[in-house]
Amino acid sequence: MIKLFSLKQQKKEGESGNQQKSTRTAAQLRITKDINELNLPRTCTTNFPDPNDLLNFKMIICPDEGYYRGGRFVFNFKVGPNYPHEPPKVKCETKVYHPNIDLEGNVCLNILREDWKPVLTINSIVYGLQYLFLEPNAEDPLNKEAADVLQNNRRLFEHNVTKAMRGAYIGDVYFDRCLNSN
Repeated sequence: MIKLFSLKQQKKEGESGNQQKSTRTAAQLRITKDINELNLPRTCTTNFPDPNDLLNFKMIICPDEGYYRGGRFVFNFKVGPNYPHEPPKVKCETKVYHPNIDLEGNVCLNILREDWKPVLTINSIVYGLQYLFLEPNAEDPLNKEAADVLQNNRRLFEHNVTKAMRGAYIGDVYFDRCLNSN
């Protein structure tokens, strides 16, 4: 009788486990697929503070060329319940002197706004972010001051980026050191 009871209990626990698996949302299923298919360049890594929560994670980008070479930039990804029909919310946690990233960490990347399509993936966003570090776009700025300097004086822009990444004031804004320690 005890054996029968324990078998019934195991079966019941197994069924509740199956119910938990089947109640995963479309966003959870899709982000799992996206993460499993991530093809990160060597300059990018992911960090999942809670390995059971794939909807909230960090992406670390360490450019190896361009103005931001040697920097380490952390982006926070929050995937909402309407993913992939809505893009994830992406913020830069590292204060950076960049025309397309404002001082609050908002990112100006068209595929995170009006050009988002459900066929796009986390991989698409990663490559878009990487491209922003290789080719900052002064035509569509969030940080207008950095964009003006980029357009009018590239040497000063490069100087400001380097100075900011080392940890310094640019104007009245202080930037923490973000040089990669590797």
